[in-house]
Amino acid sequence: MKMERDILPSGALYIGGDWREGRGAEITSVFPADGTVTRVLRGASTEDGEEAIARARAAQPAWGALKPHERARVLHAIAEGIEANIGRISQIQSQDTGKTLAETAALAASAAGTFRYFAAVAETMDEDMTAQRGGALTLSVHEPMGVVGAITPWNSPIASDAQKLAPALAAGNAVILKPASWSPLTALELARIADAAGLPKGLLSVLPGSGREIGNLLVEHPDIAKISFTGGTSTGRSLAEKAGRKLMPVSLELGGKSPTIVFDDADIEVALAGILFGVFSSTGQSCIAGSRLFVQRGIYDAFVPRLVAATKRLRVGHPFAEGTQVASLIHQDHRDEVAGHVARALEDGGRLLCGGGAPDGAEYAEGSYYLPTIIEGLGNDARLCRDEVFGPVLAVLPFDGEDEVIAQGNDNDYGLACGIWTRDFPRAWRVARAIRAGTVWINTYKQFSISTPFGGDGASGIGREKGRQGMRAYMRQKAIYADLTGAPHPWAADVVRAS
Repeated sequence: MKMERDILPSGALYIGGDWREGRGAEITSVFPADGTVTRVLRGASTEDGEEAIARARAAQPAWGALKPHERARVLHAIAEGIEANIGRISQIQSQDTGKTLAETAALAASAAGTFRYFAAVAETMDEDMTAQRGGALTLSVHEPMGVVGAITPWNSPIASDAQKLAPALAAGNAVILKPASWSPLTALELARIADAAGLPKGLLSVLPGSGREIGNLLVEHPDIAKISFTGGTSTGRSLAEKAGRKLMPVSLELGGKSPTIVFDDADIEVALAGILFGVFSSTGQSCIAGSRLFVQRGIYDAFVPRLVAATKRLRVGHPFAEGTQVASLIHQDHRDEVAGHVARALEDGGRLLCGGGAPDGAEYAEGSYYLPTIIEGLGNDARLCRDEVFGPVLAVLPFDGEDEVIAQGNDNDYGLACGIWTRDFPRAWRVARAIRAGTVWINTYKQFSISTPFGGDGASGIGREKGRQGMRAYMRQKAIYADLTGAPHPWAADVVRAS
């Protein structure tokens, strides 16, 4: 099960509209399913970053001066380019990340929808004429920030890239995109499509490279007006501290340890399917994974065995194989981290119900596979229930009443997402409003719409992406007062008349 290598990006970087080899450290892209080398490329250096920022600064004013509908034409063209290349993008991203072809095709389609949505937002977002309270016409207008930095993670590159590039470009900015070193190829393919769609030179650069070098350059450079970052909480905190020193706005979409709650009146099959999808799809490599499962005590003993049996039937396999539900993790090093979390959970008294290691078989031997894993017997204060694992590992806990589960659900540094399973809608509504989370799903999980804002609270981040206001997040707001009276200001009117 191999892909055709001639569709892979060459490894050249897209720097200010030109393709050329980077001048930074070597990056090796590995296919997680079998450990083979996909592509070796030179990452970006500080000099490459400086050049990209200079070209972006030169190109942005003309782009920002265009009418919104003129920018929208280019975004529509990028959307069409993505749609025309979904099969190609899907294979590249699966090779890059180890995700299944079905998932990466869906992510590519969502990226096309994101560009199309923000093209529409650009054309239809109106400015505000605020209520007049004096002798001036008062307006609120929004203008581009200039050059913004976008730092995206390895787990869903095409979707994450689009959620930053589309609104930033729609708002009239230039963008420097730093994709993760573990998955650099998908962003380079997106740059090829944007270039072919007619995006003016200089408005986009794609600079895979180290966070210490390229990430720090973006956050500290005086010509970068904003950073939008999706990734780990510790990196996000460090980035925010540096941005604070230059009083630069940031958007941070960080980690999660999301609770899912099953009440005793839930539709069991609906809940089981949603829970499995919520934690084990994407091999658990999802910030919104429902990794803490609370089951009401009256159904716990019947529910958990069914959950374990269904988990064991999930199809673990090669990302290119039809029907695979759980593919490989991104990297051997990451698999070791996931295994370490499980080992610590067992040390803390957890009971392993299924999984807990790599699958048996020659077809798994060289890849970064890890079985879907369920652990019970821990308290909500255990390390497994506090720390983000970012892998296919679920902690299961019983609860008695509504107030108790709300308290336990909120007893965590993270506040990204929550799932609630019940037939009692008033109860679902009460719990949804009481839970501290940026997104709550009721009788479903991991459903998204580009029109609906997304983000987290606490250790899960700052700000929101998506939705109509997602474009405003890349703009500066300005108030304009235009006098309507034609009279001198009364404070100085007397002295003016006497002069």
